[in-house]
Amino acid sequence: MPTDWIWGLIGGMLIGLGGAVYLLANGRIMGASGIIGGLVDRSGWSTGAERLVFLAGVFALPILLTPLVGAVDTHVTDNWPVIIAAGLLVGIGTRLANGCTSGHGVCGISRLSLRGMVATVFYIMAGGLTVIVFRHILGVI
Repeated sequence: MPTDWIWGLIGGMLIGLGGAVYLLANGRIMGASGIIGGLVDRSGWSTGAERLVFLAGVFALPILLTPLVGAVDTHVTDNWPVIIAAGLLVGIGTRLANGCTSGHGVCGISRLSLRGMVATVFYIMAGGLTVIVFRHILGVI
């Protein structure tokens, strides 16, 4: 039986734990796009140290866990232009939506935020439509 779902469950639990710790420690919602965006547009430089520590943890945790669990196949495409374009489009989309899936989906839904619930529904629909178009129709990914 495939066990890929276990990695999704573990990842979701880690994001939820990170959101809870961030809220308890800082009193603010953990939205990755807001954390990164505040550094990029300089609106969050007053809390720059905690933002950088958060980002360091996001990058360091997989590196630290790899010796314990081994490399995990993420099924990401090898097509670098597609990866770069997808990252840029996600970044633009999260700024337009005033948040990302960690802010709206994980933290927003857990706070019973209507805005978070609506945004998450549209994220999921847009993601599904994107897979249908780019994988099954265009064959790019």
